[in-house]
Amino acid sequence: MTRSKIRENVFKMLFRVEFHDKSELAEQMELLNDELTNPTDEEKQYIDEKCSAITELDALIDEKSTGWKTNRMAKVDLAIIRLAVYEIKFEDDIPTKVSINEAVELAKKYGADESGAFVNGVLAKFA
Repeated sequence: MTRSKIRENVFKMLFRVEFHDKSELAEQMELLNDELTNPTDEEKQYIDEKCSAITELDALIDEKSTGWKTNRMAKVDLAIIRLAVYEIKFEDDIPTKVSINEAVELAKKYGADESGAFVNGVLAKFA
């Protein structure tokens, strides 16, 4: 699986969590794994670990996103922003520009018409 595809699957998982209790994360991971085409154990573990760590970033996002707190953001946009913020803050092997660009592309693909610009604007404060 490419890094972009893994990123997209992490986004899908984060989006699912918005509609389920965090205690159901393991069950939702199993459902996602069933949808994937032949994921390796390493890919499954990477997605699971990343999703578990990302769900706790809202305070940091609220601090940077003036006028838009996480409880007011669209669920798609929030999931994408959480993923990108995690990458910016904790994954040194991914350049910030790449994380932002990939997030904007996901927002264009899955979000509303204005999602790309909104995600870009929030993430620019983390660059």
